[in-house]
Amino acid sequence: MKRSVIRLSVLLCCVFFTLGFAGAAHAQSTTEDILSDLGGYTCPDSDFTCVKLTVPLDHFTADDDRTIDVVFGVLPATGKRKGMFITATGGPGSSGLASADGYTAAFDPSITEHFDIVFFDQRGAYQSGNLQCPNAVATFYSSNGASATPEEEAILIETAKTFSEDCITEMGVDPATLPFYGTNQAVADLEAFRQAIGDEKMWLYGESYGTQYVQTYAAAYPDHVAALILDGTVDLTNGLTEYYTEQTQAFSDMLQATLQACNDDDYCKDDFAEGDAVDFYDTLVAELVSNPAAVDFPLPDGTQAPRQFGLGELQTVVASLGYSEGDRMMLLRALAAASHGDLVPLMREFYVNLGIDPETEEAIPGSSDDYSDALYYAVECNDYAISGDTPEARAEYYVRAGDTIDNELPDLASIFYGDLPCAFWPGNPPTERPPALTLKNVPTLVLGATADPATPVQNGERVFQNLGDGYLITMGGGPHVIYGRGNACPDDLVTDFLVDEKMPSDRETTCEGYVSEPYVELAPTDASDFESPMDALDSVYVELFYTPEYYYSDGSEVVDIGCPYGGTVSVGEVDDNGTQEISLTECAFSQGFIMTGDGAFVDGGIELKVDVTGLADGHLIYSQDADYVSTILGSYGDEFFDTSSEA
Repeated sequence: MKRSVIRLSVLLCCVFFTLGFAGAAHAQSTTEDILSDLGGYTCPDSDFTCVKLTVPLDHFTADDDRTIDVVFGVLPATGKRKGMFITATGGPGSSGLASADGYTAAFDPSITEHFDIVFFDQRGAYQSGNLQCPNAVATFYSSNGASATPEEEAILIETAKTFSEDCITEMGVDPATLPFYGTNQAVADLEAFRQAIGDEKMWLYGESYGTQYVQTYAAAYPDHVAALILDGTVDLTNGLTEYYTEQTQAFSDMLQATLQACNDDDYCKDDFAEGDAVDFYDTLVAELVSNPAAVDFPLPDGTQAPRQFGLGELQTVVASLGYSEGDRMMLLRALAAASHGDLVPLMREFYVNLGIDPETEEAIPGSSDDYSDALYYAVECNDYAISGDTPEARAEYYVRAGDTIDNELPDLASIFYGDLPCAFWPGNPPTERPPALTLKNVPTLVLGATADPATPVQNGERVFQNLGDGYLITMGGGPHVIYGRGNACPDDLVTDFLVDEKMPSDRETTCEGYVSEPYVELAPTDASDFESPMDALDSVYVELFYTPEYYYSDGSEVVDIGCPYGGTVSVGEVDDNGTQEISLTECAFSQGFIMTGDGAFVDGGIELKVDVTGLADGHLIYSQDADYVSTILGSYGDEFFDTSSEA
């Protein structure tokens, strides 16, 4: 390790000379001056200033002159500057720069007052190379994923091998460069940035994979870490299959807790055909193991297309919607619909979470720019070794390690096998796991949640036990990554820690949380179940809002949706006033209530002006405000409605 650091210093010296800067030259400069010296420019669609550094592709080989560009974004402190607060986002594969403004908006103002806020796209992420293979990913995640028999294992291995080959081809990069995307190389890029800015120490926050990143940095450069925050912690002493065994169990525990939370909620359990979410999920898995279900999927052009929804798709949806309380509620709504024979909401979730065009079933161009599955494998397959001297031997070792999962958690086994492509991926992973992080002189917060399936809470507990100056903050229930979600308990502790260097009063703190957001009932299948057109339009608002295509959109593009019982709805992008126009054409969220008209999402509510046909004809003007107060004006059937004076 010491020899590597010496080589890195030589290389960085050369890079800094090329860029025309040195830390000492910036000692009396403002952040703005330093960024200007480094060629700073306004980050796209952001308040941050971006800096592109050209760094060695291989930081640890002195005679390798290949380079790579890495982009960092900085938002200078608004007041008296304390230093740099660096955020390493999750994945691996996420774009820090794409998250920068949204994340920063959730910070207490005192943080942005005293710290330069720094986000970055690590090598290979969005603005730092944008490695992508969306079509290979869509095919891979749509595969069956079964692994219970030798024949299924052989197919699983071949599918992983094909994905690895297809992904590398689709990326269009030289495979010889892929061994240099591991975390050890990426943290050396951050060290180059630190030296470019000229700060002696940095405050580091890592979420999920970002905890892997900042722990690796802290182990390599402990003298340059002022404080550390680990949120959704990865225990780096775990090997790959050990980690995924624990994670698969955590996903199962999260799923069972979510289903049980539904059974404990009268509104939720009553939405299931037989009144039991746990039993229905088991039934659905058993049915999909035997045969994929046929789905008539409503397309955005108003037509329907035959689709297949199998166990692989279900596993992908469960894995995608396990990360937060709101996502888990969305999973419950989709499962409740499936209990009545309607698998369209589950199919919608599958398409949306993989960025797949439902009309072509191909990856939507640009939909995944802020996340890269290709980079995920480029990092993971360099960070973790699999035993075996050949790709085939490594694959065999991996599937044998999964035998227990196949027997005990077969419905979620594909989570365990997610990194099987690493058996065939070009890389240079370490032969041994790193030792436990101690950091005797670096105060460290370790944050976690008991319902976190992606980084099981036991990871953070083990890391905490080895730290020289650690503090453990655990939320009951809760999401994957707990800081910055508006919960005062972890947020205030983090703010005090950063700004005032105030440690939690106890070494271990528990914050209250929950597993799932309050359940939102499904619309009736038949409009005759509505007591009034007001109830029908209240339900339309709910169903439109929680339709996955809209719910997960960011407002930057038009969203076109095929309505559940025919017709279409289109929601425009957010305009300068925060409004999104709505256009409905013969759209029905319940049979017999067919709407044509327009409206808008506005001021935290909705406005609609629609002609209605079906069970009755009508012309209705409807609104619901941010306080959930609804009004209706117009005719429906033989009745006239005007509740505007009651609002």
